[in-house]
Amino acid sequence: MKILRFSIFIIFFFSLSIAASPIKVVNQVENTEDQLKVLDNTPVVYCSIKDLARVLSTTIYENTEREKIVLYLGEHRVKISAGTSFIVIDDVIYQIPVPAIIVEGDIYLPTNALFKILHKTVLPSVSYIVKNNQLVIIPTGYNIQSVKVEEKANGTIIRIKTLKKFKKKEISAFLHKNGWFYLTVQGGAADSTNILKADTRGIVKKISMDQLEGGLQLAFFLRSEIERHEFYQNKKTREIVITLWAPLSKSAARIKEVKRQWEIDTIVLDAGHGGKDPGTIGKYGTKEKTIVLDIVKRIGRLLTKSTNVKVVYTRDEDVFIPLWQRTKMANEKNGKIFISVHANGNRNRNAHGFETYLLRPGKTQDAIDVAARENAAIKYEESRNGKYKELTYEGQILATMAQSMFMKESESLAAQIQHELEKEIKSQSRGVKQAGFYVLVGASMPNVLLEVGFLTNPDEEKKLRTVKYRQKIAEAVYRAIIEFKKSREYVMAEG
Repeated sequence: MKILRFSIFIIFFFSLSIAASPIKVVNQVENTEDQLKVLDNTPVVYCSIKDLARVLSTTIYENTEREKIVLYLGEHRVKISAGTSFIVIDDVIYQIPVPAIIVEGDIYLPTNALFKILHKTVLPSVSYIVKNNQLVIIPTGYNIQSVKVEEKANGTIIRIKTLKKFKKKEISAFLHKNGWFYLTVQGGAADSTNILKADTRGIVKKISMDQLEGGLQLAFFLRSEIERHEFYQNKKTREIVITLWAPLSKSAARIKEVKRQWEIDTIVLDAGHGGKDPGTIGKYGTKEKTIVLDIVKRIGRLLTKSTNVKVVYTRDEDVFIPLWQRTKMANEKNGKIFISVHANGNRNRNAHGFETYLLRPGKTQDAIDVAARENAAIKYEESRNGKYKELTYEGQILATMAQSMFMKESESLAAQIQHELEKEIKSQSRGVKQAGFYVLVGASMPNVLLEVGFLTNPDEEKKLRTVKYRQKIAEAVYRAIIEFKKSREYVMAEG
């Protein structure tokens, strides 16, 4: 049905044939000229993705059944789907004004819109000149690598890692009245995927980038006013360092606010499943919901006994809690860490060990299977009312983007949990993985999902049935939380 509708769209919206006037490609790197195939009789110029791969001497991956093409540009992936107005570059979604179309097994995109996006992101060396219908490839290399934002008690520091020592006159900065702080580097070139994925914090709310002719402009949208700014390039490290000073009148309040934001004072512990949802059931009848609730309570007791943090349980008895309510509860309680504890299952009864997951699209079949099993808990919910959007690859990208500011901290927490469990219990460490779990979607804090072991493995089920083994798991997770808390609050204290 999809193919039929799309065919009708092609026939009636365009009268299509391969163009007689292709785009002229001027390659200033190799001093050659070429042509890029386009479509005829279209309202805008559409170029061929397959022919673009040839022009750029790169490779593609085709999924003819799903009408998708992945274009590989160095280490970057550009995903294109026929019939949609979106392209995905390294898991970031960009919108184009008109949909991609497919003709004779090749996907075509609006040329001007495509190269505006590529020029600003992964191909700053390639520009499309509409007036001359030319694609120009110029020699350029990335000399600006990354941006790091550090929050301090009296302001914010931005560190821009470069590979080149720029002259003083080549760097300029100014604060616009619209709230954006601009830094322009003449001769600068950057990979936007590295720049735009930088975590924002402190005064910096958003980062933008534009690859201009002859240079690079970085833009930082500020959350609040600044008293002054300074910048310089470190001669030794070549970093461009920008200091944004908060107004002195706000310093005391700001210091207090920074400490409050960084201090881990509330930890949310989520015992998976519960009530009418038993989770995985082992050979000897052990229920996942019972095992994980006991472990979660043991972690909570250790925290309450040895620290001043507030412990919030999404459930502290055998009741069913919908997945969406768990992160909602964590956010409403102003949680600073969210840990969801589960016990694994697998058709292979030899599978064993512990693993910790982050919310990202799953890369392995095992990870996808685990997510599918845990997400299946929604079948017990009486009324979902559209609360769960299908976690397709694109859907997971959007969910991950919403939580990206906590991703690095989530990775650190997951790694710390794995490290402590490796020291404490005798079982296989299956590492930190990623998959699309509904229970993690929407958590506005560092968040992980822990699988403590496989109830479908009879030997591991026997271990999980013992109090001693569950206590060891709880102590390992407790120590991981303490170490994570120390490391995060140490950074705040040093600021």
